[in-house]
Order: sequence, then C-alpha cells, then structure tokens
Amino acid sequence: MIDNGPPAGPAVGTAFFPEAEPAAGFESPVPAPLATLARLPHRRRPGLVALAAALIGAGVLVSAWVYQATGHRIRVVLVIAAVPAGQVITSADVGTASVLVGSGVRVVPAGQLPHVVGQVAGTALVPGTLLATAELGAVRPPHSGQVLVPVPVRPSGLPVSGLSAGDRVLVVATPGVAGQPGLSIAPVLTAPVRGVVEAVSRGPDADGYQVVDLLVTATAGPGLARQVSTGQFALVITSRRP
Repeated sequence: MIDNGPPAGPAVGTAFFPEAEPAAGFESPVPAPLATLARLPHRRRPGLVALAAALIGAGVLVSAWVYQATGHRIRVVLVIAAVPAGQVITSADVGTASVLVGSGVRVVPAGQLPHVVGQVAGTALVPGTLLATAELGAVRPPHSGQVLVPVPVRPSGLPVSGLSAGDRVLVVATPGVAGQPGLSIAPVLTAPVRGVVEAVSRGPDADGYQVVDLLVTATAGPGLARQVSTGQFALVITSRRP
C-alpha cells in the first residue's frame, strides 16, 4: 500500500483571506487619508534679494529727485505792498502764502515773518513777489560817519513825481518860510547840504507834513537840523536812483 502523504494544501506563495460582506444597513469604513508630507524650506537666493533691495533703493532716490526737481509746497513770506528801497518793512507790507517752490529758489520761510518786519528793504519790493533774503538790508543806516535827519516837508515842497529812497538831494536855506512871506530868520546853513533820501512817509501827517529821512555827513547833521527847525529850506533833487 502506497502512502501518498498528507492531503495537499493551498499552493505555496499564495494566501487568500476572504472579507466578510458588510451587514445590511452599514457602510464600509472610509480609509484614512494619506499623511501630507511637510513642505521643504524654500531656499533663498542672496543675489535676487540684493537686487530687489537695490531696485527699491533706486526707486526711492528717483522719487526724491523728482519731488525736489518738480518742487513742493511750503509757506513763505510774500510781498503784498510796494516798499521802496531803503524803507522800513511793516506788517502791512508782507504776508505769507503756500506756494510751489523749486529746489533752487531762495525764499524766506513763513516762520521768519516777525523778523522781517522792521528790517529795511535793500531793493524795491514789488507786490505779489516772494521775498528773498538778498532783498533785505543787512544793516540799517546810518553807517559810520553818517547821521539821519528827519526833514518835515509840505506836499507843495516835494516834486510831483515824488521822492524815493536812494534819491540824492541838496538842502538849501531860503530867505523865508514857504507860504509865509515876511517871516525871515538868519539862515544857519551857509552852503547847501548834500543828502541821500533814506525813506519817505506815505502821506501827510496830522500837521500836513510828509517826513523825508535824509542821510548826511556827521559834521553837516547838526546845522541841517537847526535849519530845518526854522522851516526856511528847500529840497533840490540832483539825481534819481535807477
């Protein structure tokens, strides 16, 4: 009798596991989602970072240059009334305004307005123009060797064209007071006195006089003042300031 050994089993290398059918009314379990791999860190490129920084810096510089080249608005001192050269600037002569000013324009900031009032106009100031520091007199006269003599003059004793700062005149003694014949006092001046007009009042005062500030030499000042006090004098214009 031949023994064929134990009964043959399943083939080697193959395994079969039958799955049970889901019960009625139940769903199959949902497989768990796959885990997401963490993103690898992004590698920075130093060259690109430097280039971006350089471009940003260049943009800022260009913007600043355009801003300065095209100008920007600031508050400055503005001339609002005509002021002859040599005349004191008053609060009624200047104001402030916000204007567009280029980088090469020299102006006086509005904050300096209190310091402008009381200074002397170095040149004739024109209404509607921006005041520049170069238009202000550095030192108010009289200078060394000069004196300033205020000379009250009736409007009839002034030229129709008026007097302006910088005009040169002669003060001449006259036999009597203008408009008052018969009144005569021995003249103090024996020769005309040369002077330069420093300033002229804008109109007659309560007594009907306009005051002309004259700059004369220190030696001629006292005699001129005494002559002026008599009222016996006349002004002769010898030259005009351009």
